[in-house]
Amino acid sequence: MSEIEYFKVQLQQRAGRVRDYILAKADEANFVPHDIKEAVCHYFLSGGKMLRPGVLLFACGAVGGDEAVALPAAAAVEIFHTWTLVHDDIIDRDEKRRGQDTVHTKYYLKSLHDERFGFTPDEARHFGTIVGILAGDTQHGWSISLLSELSDAPDIDPRVTLYLIKHLDSNVLNSLLAGEMLDILYSKNSFESLNESLITEMLWRKTGALYEFAGKAGAMIGLNSSDPHHPYVEAIASFTSQCGIAFQLQDDILGIIGDEEILGKPVGSDIREGKKTIIVYHALKNATPKERKRLNTILGSEKLTQLDIEYAVEALKQLGGIEQTKKIAENYILNAQKAIEGIPDSKYKQLLLTWADYLVNREF
Repeated sequence: MSEIEYFKVQLQQRAGRVRDYILAKADEANFVPHDIKEAVCHYFLSGGKMLRPGVLLFACGAVGGDEAVALPAAAAVEIFHTWTLVHDDIIDRDEKRRGQDTVHTKYYLKSLHDERFGFTPDEARHFGTIVGILAGDTQHGWSISLLSELSDAPDIDPRVTLYLIKHLDSNVLNSLLAGEMLDILYSKNSFESLNESLITEMLWRKTGALYEFAGKAGAMIGLNSSDPHHPYVEAIASFTSQCGIAFQLQDDILGIIGDEEILGKPVGSDIREGKKTIIVYHALKNATPKERKRLNTILGSEKLTQLDIEYAVEALKQLGGIEQTKKIAENYILNAQKAIEGIPDSKYKQLLLTWADYLVNREF
């Protein structure tokens, strides 16, 4: 079995454990009415790679910790990530995720044909948005509740749990929301007002911050240390932070040239939203004035045709945006791998290194 095949098996095993744990806890939770419970669990029942909880568990093992002790934290990170997806799908007006209806779309369509309501199409659409917002809010609170259960383990210092809760629901939360807001604002900004550094910082806030937390949490739990500056904690946090940016860069690439059936979500949505990704930034930088004008007319337009999207995709490829973004992502991975050179060799460290390679070579 190759390293990547072994990694995928190991990741799938962790994903199964985390998913089972989440669904078992959902049955114990007091989620009412049934529509909320169904909405809260919708994405957990539709698959998902579980990369964040997976790396948390690998990080725990890499410093000599017990994965079983870290399981509540791994579940909490996945649930926290999921509420951001539910709300992000509303913000981006996406109708598909993982090949299924997004939460707000599912309940829009469900209520449209549900005799209990008798909604008009506009009322049904608004109801779908309401369910998505409430489901995400529920998941947010639930994630913190599960994270608190980390201290049920007799060998975990309560200060570890308290630090992680405070850090997740303040620093990480604020970074994520700032990143989302900047992503929206940048889509309306001119190319000339942005640079690679600004866009990369936005990507870190949107994605890297939670990946950094997953690595930090796994290492702190594994060490049973409330010190975020422990050398192993800082090394693994730096590793997952940089990998998080690379992950988002690859996500942006797949959003342009990925296979829609494999991705399970629409390709080209970033073009429709007019997002100023690193891909777009470098393509516009290399474009002639005529090409730049045409691309700027297409990006974020509410009246896009399929031909417009096809032109934009081809231009982003031909103008080097995708190639340059791939190089940047690979460079982040190289720097990330250097960050954990001081971590003792083990199967867990190798899983972390393979995980990093997987992030920039995946197809979904």
